[in-house]
Amino acid sequence: MNGAALVAIAATIGNFLQGWDNATIAGAVVYIKKELELSAAIEGLIVAMSLIGATLITTCSGTISDWVGRRPMLICSSMFYFLSGIIMLWSPNVYVLLLARLLNGFGTGLAVTLVPLYISETAPSEIRGLLNTLPQFTGSGGMFLAYCMIFGMSLLASPSWRLMLGVLSVPALVYFALTVFYLPESPRWLVSKGKMLEAKRVLQRLRGREDVSGEIALLVEGLAVGGDASIEEYIIGPVDELDEDQEPTADRDAIKLYGPEEGLSWIAKPVTGQSRLSIVSRQGSLVTPSVPLMDPLVTLFGSVHEKLPETGSMRSMLFPNFGSMFSTAEPNMKNDDEWDEESLQREEGEGYRSDDVESDDNLHSPLISRQTTSLEKDGMGPQSHGSVLAMQGNAGDASSMGIGGGWQLAWKWSEREGEDGTKEGGFKRIYLHQEGGVPGSRRGSLVSLPGDHAANVDGDYIQAAALVSQPALFSKDLMNQRRPAGPAMAHPSQSAGEVSILAALLEPGVKRALIVGIGIQILQQFSGINGVLYYTPQILQQAGVDVLLSNLGLGSNSASFLISAATNLLMLPSIAVAMRFMDVAGRRWLLLTTIPVLVISLAALVIGNVFDFGEVVHAVVSTVCVVIYFCTFVMGYGPIPNILCSEIFPTRVRGICIAICALVFWICDVIVTYTLPVMLTSIGLAGVFGIYAVVCVVSWIFIFLRVPETKGMPLEVITEFFAVGAKQGAAKNE
Repeated sequence: MNGAALVAIAATIGNFLQGWDNATIAGAVVYIKKELELSAAIEGLIVAMSLIGATLITTCSGTISDWVGRRPMLICSSMFYFLSGIIMLWSPNVYVLLLARLLNGFGTGLAVTLVPLYISETAPSEIRGLLNTLPQFTGSGGMFLAYCMIFGMSLLASPSWRLMLGVLSVPALVYFALTVFYLPESPRWLVSKGKMLEAKRVLQRLRGREDVSGEIALLVEGLAVGGDASIEEYIIGPVDELDEDQEPTADRDAIKLYGPEEGLSWIAKPVTGQSRLSIVSRQGSLVTPSVPLMDPLVTLFGSVHEKLPETGSMRSMLFPNFGSMFSTAEPNMKNDDEWDEESLQREEGEGYRSDDVESDDNLHSPLISRQTTSLEKDGMGPQSHGSVLAMQGNAGDASSMGIGGGWQLAWKWSEREGEDGTKEGGFKRIYLHQEGGVPGSRRGSLVSLPGDHAANVDGDYIQAAALVSQPALFSKDLMNQRRPAGPAMAHPSQSAGEVSILAALLEPGVKRALIVGIGIQILQQFSGINGVLYYTPQILQQAGVDVLLSNLGLGSNSASFLISAATNLLMLPSIAVAMRFMDVAGRRWLLLTTIPVLVISLAALVIGNVFDFGEVVHAVVSTVCVVIYFCTFVMGYGPIPNILCSEIFPTRVRGICIAICALVFWICDVIVTYTLPVMLTSIGLAGVFGIYAVVCVVSWIFIFLRVPETKGMPLEVITEFFAVGAKQGAAKNE
C-alpha cells in the first residue's frame, strides 16, 4: 500500500499547483490592474485565460493519453506549469502575461483530467477512494499556502505581482523531477499495449510484493469492452460435501478450486432457481427495483455491498488462504517475454519454452495455454471437472489473495453440443464474490486457516455471486486449430485494438457510464460553489470581519487574503474526514448525506437575503452558512465526481471518456462563471442561491436514482457491472 500511496501523493502535486495558481492569480490581479492600467475586460481575460487553456487541452488529452500513456501527459503538465511560471515572472506586457496564463491552463487541464485517472489505475481497490481524495486535499492546501504567501507579500511597501506568479515555477520544477524520475507508467495502460514485463515490475513496486500474477490477469481481462456478461450464483463447498438442499446442477457444470495445501480443494456449483441476491436471478436478469425510476444498476451495485461478509475487513473470507487462480497446464506455459510486445516473436510451430530462457511463473501463470485448449477440444477434457484452474502461492499470504474488494478471478471451461452434433467449448471468465449473511454459511470454517490444518471443513459451504463473461484474450479463431502451437489467447495489444474507439464508446455499458459521469459533472458545476465563492468576501464584509482586521492595522487587500487563507484552512479537516470515509461509507453515501446540507445552507442564504433580520443576525447567519457550505462541499460533491469518472469506464476508452467528462466540467465552469454577474444583476442574490438550491435537490435525486456505489470494487468488475446492467436494461425495454 505504501508504494501506491507515495505515487499518488507525488502525482497530486499537479493539483497542488492548480490550487496555488488559483490563489496567486486572485491576489496578483489586484496589483496587475494597478500597474498595467487594465480595463475590466482585460482583467477578466487574464483570470479566464487559464480556464480557456484547460478547456482547449482537455479536448485532446484523453485520446493522447490512451495513445502515449498517462505518465508522459503528467510530465507535459509539469512542463507547462514550469514554463508558465518562468514567463509570468518575466512578463514585460499584458500580451506575454496572457500567453503565460494560457500555458498555465494547459498544465491545469492535464492535471485535473489525468491525475484522478492515474491514481485509479495504480491504487489498490481498498484505498482507491482515499487516494483519489488527495487531489482535493492538495488543491485546497495549495490555495491555503499561496494565500499565506500573498498575505505576507501584501504587507510589503511595493508587492511584486510578477514574483507572486513566478514562484509557481519552483514547486513545478519539483513536480517535473518527480514525474520524470519517480512516477511509473500506469500498469493498466502498459497491459493494454502488451508491455507485460514492465506492467509486472510496476505492480511489484506499487504493491510491495513479488507475486502480482493475479492482478496482472485482472488487468488483462479488463481490456474487454462490453461482451455477453451474465450474473450467476454458486455454492462453494468441500468436494462432495455440498448441501443437497441447494440442488446444484450436474457435476459437469462444477468448477473445482484448489488451495495451496495438498489435498485441499472445493467444488463451486451453479445454483438453480432464484438467487439469494435480491435483484439477480439464475439467468442474470434484473428484478425491477422497489423505487420507481431507479436504475436497476444502482440496486445491483448496492446488493454487493449489502452482502459483504461481516469480517471487520474489506477482504472477503471466501478464499482466506488462496493464492491466485492459474491454469493447470503448467508444463505448457509459455515464457513471459513472448507476451511482451518488445520481445521477438517465435516462429509458428516452435516449442512453448526455451530451455535457455528463465521462466517467470508470476507473469505467465494467469494466462491459459493454447495446448490445453487443444487437448480439451480433442476430447481429453480439462482437469478438475471442467476447470482450467489451479492454485499456487504461499498459504496465509493475504496480500496476494484475490483481486481486491473480496473478489476472486477465475476461469472455467464450458462445453455444449453444436447443431451438427459436434462438441463445442470455450473459456469463460468468472468474477466471484462471497455473499455475506447467507443462512447456512459459516465463514472462516470453509477452509483451514494457516497453522490450523486440522480445521474441520466438512459440511460447510459458502454462497457466492459470479459475473460470468468472455475472457478478453480468448480467440474463437484460435480454437479452430487442431493442434496449434503457442499461446491460447491473442496478444493483449492485439485484443485491445480489435474494437475501435467509436464502437467501444457506443457499447451500452459505456454509454450508461457516460450518462452518469457527464450528468454528475454538470450538476456539480451548477450546485453553487462558484456563486458562494464569489459572494464570500461580501458576506464577510457584512459580518464586520474586515473592520475587525483593519483595526489590527491590516489593509483591505491584506484582510481579504487572510480571510481567504482561513477559509481554505477550514476545508482541510473536512477533506480529511472525507478521506477517512470514502472507502468505508462509500461515495454514494457521502453524496446523499452531504448534498442535503448544501441545500439547507443555500436555503438559509436565500431566507437571509429575502427577509430583514437585522445586520448582526444576517451577518452571523450568512457567515455560518458559507463556512458550512464550503466544508460540506469538499467532503462530498467536490472530489467525488472526479473519483467516479475515473472508476466507471473500461481501460480501452478510460482516457477519452474521462476527457469528455472533464470537457463538460470546464464548459459548465465557463458558463457559470460568466453568467453569474448577469444573474446577480437580474434576479439578485436570493434568486441565484435559490436556483443553486434547486440544482442541489435535482442532484440528490439524480444520484439516488442513477449513481451506483463503487467503493472497494476493482475497476474491471465495476465496468463489467455496467455492461451487465445495460444489457439487462435493454432487454427489459424490448
